[in-house]
Amino acid sequence: MPHRPAAPAAHAPPEQLSLFDEAPPPAAAAPRPPARPAAPPAAPLPPGHPPADPPAYRHPRAHREALLAGHRVAYELRRSRRRSIGFVVGPEGLSVSAPRWLGQSEIESALREKAAWILRKLQEQRERAARVQAHRVEWREGGQVPFLGEPVILVLDPRVAGAVLHTDAGALPGVPRLTLHLGLPQHAAPEQIRDVVQSWLQRQARRIFEERCAVFAERLAVRMTHLSLSSAATRWGSASADGRIRLNWRLVHFALPVIDYVVAHELAHLREMNHSPAFWEVVRTALPGFEQARGALRHEVLPLLDG
Repeated sequence: MPHRPAAPAAHAPPEQLSLFDEAPPPAAAAPRPPARPAAPPAAPLPPGHPPADPPAYRHPRAHREALLAGHRVAYELRRSRRRSIGFVVGPEGLSVSAPRWLGQSEIESALREKAAWILRKLQEQRERAARVQAHRVEWREGGQVPFLGEPVILVLDPRVAGAVLHTDAGALPGVPRLTLHLGLPQHAAPEQIRDVVQSWLQRQARRIFEERCAVFAERLAVRMTHLSLSSAATRWGSASADGRIRLNWRLVHFALPVIDYVVAHELAHLREMNHSPAFWEVVRTALPGFEQARGALRHEVLPLLDG
């Protein structure tokens, strides 16, 4: 669901549905022609110095280029035994998967057909990368990390054990009221600070998720058999038909309404293992007005937490 870093090349298997709610464009049809020799692997880009006008978007493993609506896009091309052309736009750029027997001209035609979608997703990825970079966490005394939608100031305090959250109820407006005291010396390395903070965040995530899952499982009259935390880069949560729920621990950075939406979304799959209108009605019964929280999850950016 989330903002979604990449459009998946294929739907999640029916026994495990992801939280994503925006589907990629339909795969470009590529009917198999009669007996045609296999196409050779894509040739590398011409050697030499890069052109004066480099591609607007370049995948680090690009070996093909296309001109899409006036924008040069260097993309990764992968050949496989699939029967249609697939497009994936991720943090690295555009990847294209095509049948081995399909000619380059057909691939370029499919790219032009999907040009608007491809360029929109590439631009979204570029903008998201810039926002994420701007929110990079500095693992040091005085650094900040969000917790339940609020900024938390990191304080190195060797007098405490582990990590202890302090709340200043009298903090002035606009001044963070939360501080996380870490049992580390002032000369602690950034990696040490990161590990202690993330360990604390994961403990809080499990506690909060278990509480919210209990609330919404009762509200939806479903039974969750197991809750696990994930660190997936592109998935906020998933549900299996046997009642197993996985939630990304980084959700703990968001305010509680966003966490509730993800929890309600995944538990609703225990009644409707799809994203049909009936499924969204189940979500709505548990969480009226969920659209606002879903929008926040798709458009807000989490800090870059380095692992």
